[in-house]
Amino acid sequence: MEHQFSHINATGKLRMVDVTSKRVTRRLAMARCLVVTSADIGALDPRDDEMDPVLCARIAGVSAAKRTSELIPLCHTLNLNDVDVELTRQEGGIEVTATVTATQRTGVEMEALTACAFAALSIVDSLQEEDPLARIDDLEVLRKEGGKSGSWGRLVDNANEEPNPER
Repeated sequence: MEHQFSHINATGKLRMVDVTSKRVTRRLAMARCLVVTSADIGALDPRDDEMDPVLCARIAGVSAAKRTSELIPLCHTLNLNDVDVELTRQEGGIEVTATVTATQRTGVEMEALTACAFAALSIVDSLQEEDPLARIDDLEVLRKEGGKSGSWGRLVDNANEEPNPER
C-alpha cells in the first residue's frame, strides 16, 4: 500500500487539508523535548529578576503555539482553548512539555510540538553564554485525543527510552 502525505494531492501538488466534513470535537495533544546542557541549570530557578528564563520560555511556547499556522505552511489557523508549557529540571538538562487543547475539526499536535520547540529555543538562547553547545533533542508527540483517529499515547520513561504506560 502506497502512503500519501496528507498535504499532497493526487497530482503531487501541495495542498491544505480540507477539514470541512470533519466533526468538531475536543482535541488535545501533549508533546515533549529535552534541552541538553552542561550548564548549571540551578540558575534557571525563578528569582527576584524581572524576567527569569523559565517564565520567558513558557511565554515563548504559548505564543508560538498560538501562531503555529504562521510558522508552518499549510497548518490550519486554530482557536486554542488552553496551552500549558512546563519545564522540569533533569540531570543534564531540562524537559519541556506542552499540552494544547482546542475544540476544532483538526488536531493540535503541531501546536504542541511548536510550543515545545520554541520554549526550548528560548532556554537554549538563555544558556548561550554559559553553554554554547546546548541542544534540543527528542521532540515528539506523547499523547493525542479526539478526532477520527481517536486517542493514543507514547509516554516515554526518560531513563531507558522505553514506552511506559504507567507515566
